[in-house]
Amino acid sequence: ALRLSYLRSGGHDPHILDQLLHLQVEATVLEKGLPGQRRGRRMAVPAEPPSTGIQGLDAALLTVELENRRLEDELLSLKVRRERRADAGSQAAQRQAEELAQLQAEVGMLRCHTERMGTRLPPAILPTPVAPPLPP
Repeated sequence: ALRLSYLRSGGHDPHILDQLLHLQVEATVLEKGLPGQRRGRRMAVPAEPPSTGIQGLDAALLTVELENRRLEDELLSLKVRRERRADAGSQAAQRQAEELAQLQAEVGMLRCHTERMGTRLPPAILPTPVAPPLPP
């Protein structure tokens, strides 16, 4: 659960993923407990110790399972990163489309304004004429 939470929140540091994997191995070993123990209760000890071949297979199976989980976590991490990049790309494209629409609207308004004005130029703004002084 910790590993999945870390990956879903964007974590991808291999060192931390490795630590989480080791924690999972320790938890699995603790859950299985010592031979003859289950969930804190002591069960009858078998007359013969289990075959080392079976224990070797169990250890190999556990190793393969843990490697599969690590690879699944890595795949999930890659998928999350890919989705984030795609989201960022689509957001940038959406912003650009909005800016383009705004610029096109402004160009349209300027065209309408110049068409209404026609070819005539605005009247020149001249200073008010100063009258010559009156004779005495």
